[in-house]
Amino acid sequence: MVAAEAALLREKASLLRNSMCRSEAVRDGSAAAVASIGRRMAAVDEAVRPAQARTWSAHRAHDNVARSLRAVEAVVRHLDGVREAEAVILESPSKSVTAYLEAVDKLKSAEDFFTSKRIGKAGDDALKRVDELLHKAAAELENEFSRVLSECSKPVELEHLLSCLPSRSSAKDSAESQPNPGAVRSLPTLVDPRYVPRLSKLAQKSVELGCHQQFVKIYRDIRSSTLELTLKQLGVEYVQAEEVQAAQAESLNAKIAHWIQCLQIAVKLLFPSERALCDQIFQGKHAWKDHCFAAATSKTLLNLLSFGQAITESKTSPDKVFLLLDMFDATLKLQSEVETIFVGDECAENRKSAITLVKCLAQAAKKTLIDFKDSIVKESPKNTTADGDVHPLTSYVGNYIKFLFDYHSSLQLIFQESSNGDGTKSGLVSEITGLIHAVETNLDVKAKLYKDHALGILFLMNNINYIVRSIRSSEVKDLVGDDWVQRRRRTVQQHATQYKRAAWGKVLECLSAQGLTSSVGSAIEGIAGSVGSIGSHSGTTSTSVIKARFKSFNKQFEEVCQTQMNWAIPDKELRDNLILAVAEILLPAYRSFLKRFGYFSYLA
Repeated sequence: MVAAEAALLREKASLLRNSMCRSEAVRDGSAAAVASIGRRMAAVDEAVRPAQARTWSAHRAHDNVARSLRAVEAVVRHLDGVREAEAVILESPSKSVTAYLEAVDKLKSAEDFFTSKRIGKAGDDALKRVDELLHKAAAELENEFSRVLSECSKPVELEHLLSCLPSRSSAKDSAESQPNPGAVRSLPTLVDPRYVPRLSKLAQKSVELGCHQQFVKIYRDIRSSTLELTLKQLGVEYVQAEEVQAAQAESLNAKIAHWIQCLQIAVKLLFPSERALCDQIFQGKHAWKDHCFAAATSKTLLNLLSFGQAITESKTSPDKVFLLLDMFDATLKLQSEVETIFVGDECAENRKSAITLVKCLAQAAKKTLIDFKDSIVKESPKNTTADGDVHPLTSYVGNYIKFLFDYHSSLQLIFQESSNGDGTKSGLVSEITGLIHAVETNLDVKAKLYKDHALGILFLMNNINYIVRSIRSSEVKDLVGDDWVQRRRRTVQQHATQYKRAAWGKVLECLSAQGLTSSVGSAIEGIAGSVGSIGSHSGTTSTSVIKARFKSFNKQFEEVCQTQMNWAIPDKELRDNLILAVAEILLPAYRSFLKRFGYFSYLA
């Protein structure tokens, strides 16, 4: 059994050895076959390699030819484009702006192509020709821009401008037809809208050609002249101070009213329209738009503001302050619109000029009031009223102050720097009360020049009373306050009391019993005695003294009445009160004196 198994194992081992031998033989045969194939492939590669090299060379040659053909085609295409463009450029752009601009685009494309490629002499010659054509195109575009803009730029008629305002009015009503600053309005048409796109295309192309500065100059010259002509038709030209000084007051008033309307038209209509036109023509180029607008409007604005500046520099007079305040109001109300229109660094000078005029008008108004106050104090004291009536200076200043109150809002702004911390109102109050104080100072000097002291007091009473009534009857009362008014009313009462004492004091002295009591007693005793004593020296003396007193009273009374017949108290209420007050002290005194001593006036 064991032997059988061993024999079986030996048989299997023999089979395994035989299998391994056969595997080794197959392996060796395969290696030899692979080596043989490798040797054959190497030979094939050697044979094929030249053919591959020739194929690759052919491919490279084809690519080079294709690239060369494309380069030649590009050159030919650009040369053809130059020839086509040249035919258009040699004509005027007015024939067809679109075609002309397309030709310029072709030239610019050719310029870029020949600049970036090194083609040789042919390319250099082509580039030179392109540059020549572009220079000619730039000049032609400038001419076309100038031609179109000139033909479209016409002065705007006044009627058209007024039609853009909320309520239309004629030029004859210019003084009354002030535009409402806050009203909605339509802007006038400065250039025919049909031509604006063409102008815009020309302007945009000027940027690509590098000649935009010349376009800006053209726009400035044409539009500036047109705006000047528009305002000239409205009657606005450059004015100097000497011309204003020579104008009559009524004429100057009309000129200022007209100037204010023209200023409003310019700021509300002309300048915004010009700004819109700049925006449409020079699209997207903010710096150029602002520069064009500033350049086009600077001279027109200067001419417009010159009148206001001339007014501030002309000789001052009290009434001039109202003209200055009218102009100040108008310019101040337009200031925010001016700052909006002339926005940006390019418009800084225009903006500054307009704002400076507002400040100059304020300073001129302030100086005029200060000068007026000084002139009141210096007014000749010899110029008085013969009857003690209200002095013309007093009535003038009283009315002057009431008119000033119509401008109290503007005056508060002007004098706000003078405020003492109680708000802008105190600065104006100080100026108004300062004017009144100046009048009172002048009146005090005048009153002292009257030979009759009573008339001087009456003069002061009349004038101070006039000031009080002027203030009380106007809204100025709310500005200066009740305390100020009451103080001045007490001053009037004090003057009335002084007048009674000065005018009627001597008359009342005649009705005094002082110095008569002893004489009267002696006279009574003489009457009660014997008949022979009645004609005594003592009684005669007493009777004559009393009679003399009555005569003195009558004489003094008649003299006072005669004198005061030429005196005046224009205020009826004050006159009636004063008559009553004099009667209240004179009549009781006379009745008392007559009752006490009247009997003696009938004695021989």
